[in-house]
Amino acid sequence: MTTTTTPPTGLADLPPDGPVEHPPTPAPAALTDPAARTRWERPALVALLLGTALLYLWDLSSSGYANSFYSAAAQAGSQSWKAFLYGASDAAASITVDKPPASLWVMALSVRVFGLSSWSILVPQALMGVATVGLLWSSVRRRFSAPAALLTGVVFALTPVAALMFRFNNPDALLVLLLVGAVWATMRAVEGPRTTRWMLLAGVLVGLAFLTKQLQAFLVLPGLALAFLWAAPVSLGRRLRDGLLAVVAMVVAGGWWVALVELVPASARPYVGGSQDNSFLELTFGYNGLGRLTGDETGSVGGGGGGAGGGAQWGATGLTRLFGSEIGGQIAWLIPAALVLGAVAFWLRRRFPRTDGGRAEIVVWLSWLLVTGLTFSFMAGIFHAYYTVALAPAVAALVGIGTWGLWTRRAELWAGAVLAGVTVATCAWAFALLGRSADWMPWLRPVVLVAGIGGAALLLAGHWAGRSVLRAGAALALVGGLAGPAAYTIQTVSTGHTGSIVTAGPTVAGGMGGPGGFGGPRGQGGQGGPGGPGGPGGPGGQTGQMPQQNGQVPGGQTQNGQPPTGQNGTGGTGGMGGLLDGATVSTEVEALLLEDADDYTWVAAAIGSQNAASYQLATQESVMPIGGFNGSDPSPTLAEFQQLVADGKIHWFIGGGGFGGSMGGSGSSSQISTWVQENFTAQTVDGTTLYDLSGASSTLDT
Repeated sequence: MTTTTTPPTGLADLPPDGPVEHPPTPAPAALTDPAARTRWERPALVALLLGTALLYLWDLSSSGYANSFYSAAAQAGSQSWKAFLYGASDAAASITVDKPPASLWVMALSVRVFGLSSWSILVPQALMGVATVGLLWSSVRRRFSAPAALLTGVVFALTPVAALMFRFNNPDALLVLLLVGAVWATMRAVEGPRTTRWMLLAGVLVGLAFLTKQLQAFLVLPGLALAFLWAAPVSLGRRLRDGLLAVVAMVVAGGWWVALVELVPASARPYVGGSQDNSFLELTFGYNGLGRLTGDETGSVGGGGGGAGGGAQWGATGLTRLFGSEIGGQIAWLIPAALVLGAVAFWLRRRFPRTDGGRAEIVVWLSWLLVTGLTFSFMAGIFHAYYTVALAPAVAALVGIGTWGLWTRRAELWAGAVLAGVTVATCAWAFALLGRSADWMPWLRPVVLVAGIGGAALLLAGHWAGRSVLRAGAALALVGGLAGPAAYTIQTVSTGHTGSIVTAGPTVAGGMGGPGGFGGPRGQGGQGGPGGPGGPGGPGGQTGQMPQQNGQVPGGQTQNGQPPTGQNGTGGTGGMGGLLDGATVSTEVEALLLEDADDYTWVAAAIGSQNAASYQLATQESVMPIGGFNGSDPSPTLAEFQQLVADGKIHWFIGGGGFGGSMGGSGSSSQISTWVQENFTAQTVDGTTLYDLSGASSTLDT
């Protein structure tokens, strides 16, 4: 147990009906002593975990295969151990996804055991959310009180973007779980004396997080290092040694796979998707690394904008980015409160011993929030609103710790004033955020504002009026502060989400799913000819653009367990040439692709991974994604594709999809499209344009 100074005043300091008129008695141990347990604590934890599970599992199949890009890779990994190991998009292992494969391993194992379905892919993500809540509760509870831990868990579970991503199959769910686990392990090391084992575990977890989403995993390292080197109850030499051992563990846990990919001959493994030279290191430090910061991402669909008015493809950068129209409702409800409450909590423990674990944990969460938040605010490359789920654990922990720290000192006027001020500011900010969706639940805005003002008034009055008034104020403050994000979360879990760019909550003015955002189905504009790359159209809501509205195409409900998609032989909705969503595969097309499927390595090839994924999920046979996710990777080259066709390994070519040689990427996909159109006859089956490549070995001079 950590060493503490005299416990702060608490509930016993206040009479039921009036101000303090005599020296306060000590607060009950259950309020101030982390080791003290209450009768309601365990049932409350069980209720928190069960409630989170219900929330995240509710109607989960409404999202179908969610992001078909990753679902197809999970399906491939369930059929081929080679595809599993490398994270390939197809079982024939032609190309990997543009991320390392850790999150795919979880899904692929689930599909191997339970078969391919929406549930087998998405349930693991929901369970990761429950596990994250449990780890957050445990970490906060070990150094603070049960109410602080409970509030932390509730805030996290009700964060809209967390509810979105723990019901989706992007890598972010596993990333957040692993990083929260790394914090938990580091804080166990801070407790001592067995620091080595816990720091090794923390290093392994960060290494696995790197194998989930590359360099983003390292954003938590400054806080972990600072907390351990400052507070661990061992000598400085021991702290430095164990810190270095943690780094070694991190490199081993994440580096073995990198070494495997870099050392295995390119001919014996899939092409590294997202790279231009078939190198995972280039992917790590380029497209998925420094390119995300600078906007210089070769093969991307366009960079971000710098400065307050920069805008461009991924929105304006700057300190206000996280509070903007698209992102604010995802995560920003409690960010101002978390910063204030975290700073106050740190100040309250300023005189504690160096080894105080509570202060060390506050340092971790503050560093996490500041470093990750500033990185997201200023990165000029590809940025999506759902990335902000990485901020949710820090926001929740700081709100839980800081709120309870002030509550235990509520007999002091200054503490009540701070709580009241935070309450009013939080509810006023929620009022503004809700106003961005003015037609959605309009009655909620005044409720939040009234609850906030009333709660703040009672928190101040309680200093003189007693415990009953204080408790009423606290209840109103919680209602006002959590009603907005809770409503967004409920809307999120009641709506299916598909495609590559998804957002939580209702459509907002100025967001990618709202007015002025991206919209419009493919097949009407902004599209090349059969097999050609699409292009961006006009302003949001016009043709050729991203079809996302809250993660869906307009009117988008899943069909036959698959994402809603498009028409006109293009391989689907999913603006930008099928880049962001997949295709609805008709029974006629599915049957055609399955004819003589065993005679071919790939039953079809299609430009762009999202385009190919839909056909692969429908047939459960390998479909080659030409050019990877954007259609801009040189995989395969025209010569390689021609040879595969001549060898009789590809049966069909599906027209449409991909962006081609954008942002300096390869033009191989466009060359392949042109070659197919010039040498094969198009046929249309139920609105889909296909080219039969069989027999080419005897008719074509490649």
